[in-house]
Amino acid sequence: MESSEAGLPIVFVHGLRVSGTMWRPVIHAIGPDHPTAAPDLPGHGSRSGEPFSMAGDVAAVADAIDQLGGRALLVGLSLGGFVATATAGAHPERVRGLVAMGCSTRPSGLFAAAYRGASRLAARHPQGADRLSAFAFRRALPGPAGEALVAGGLSSRNASSVLTAVCETDTLASLAVYPGPVWLVNGERDHFRRDERQFLAACRDGRLLLLPRCGHLTGLADTKALAGLVRDAAAVVTAGTSTAAAPGGLR
Repeated sequence: MESSEAGLPIVFVHGLRVSGTMWRPVIHAIGPDHPTAAPDLPGHGSRSGEPFSMAGDVAAVADAIDQLGGRALLVGLSLGGFVATATAGAHPERVRGLVAMGCSTRPSGLFAAAYRGASRLAARHPQGADRLSAFAFRRALPGPAGEALVAGGLSSRNASSVLTAVCETDTLASLAVYPGPVWLVNGERDHFRRDERQFLAACRDGRLLLLPRCGHLTGLADTKALAGLVRDAAAVVTAGTSTAAAPGGLR
């Protein structure tokens, strides 16, 4: 059980190619009231030499939850959102609530084929892909948010295995079995929101939040707003009022 003297523990899960450092600005903005962790997933950051698998990622997140007392709010973006959702489905007793960002899609058809091609190319030329990714991250997110994305190193060599694992993961099934509160958070311009209504319908206790004028990653730019969203979700979970949508939510 988490300590009654501290706020709800929060575990942040990072996206493809990057590491737990991507969450540093948000964790700093949240402040000391909530115990936090942002583990590196296998195949990324300090664990870049390890093979990637969805089961290994879920185990890494579960370990981070245990280190914070055994129950936590999960916050994940992109790959991190898929991993956080899989963790909630596999270990619902450990997950007090779920904030799944930029992952409301079922990769299939031409959409998946395009990403498979790009991921294979990145895996074949990882150094060049890492340099291009670093440039793109800093251009999309100038300042601390972009620097946090690259601070822990980039791992494009695992892109193909990551995409394969995500495509083979039944995210809707994880949402359907998880009984706790879920926030599906998508940028208004994010192509990963195409199945968001289907994802919302799969949730037992879900709400959908749209970030105006944001794409897949640019929601990270407004660190204060994102930290506020996470704090609001933690407050809802702590108060036990999970059926109330967060401010600005679409139910």
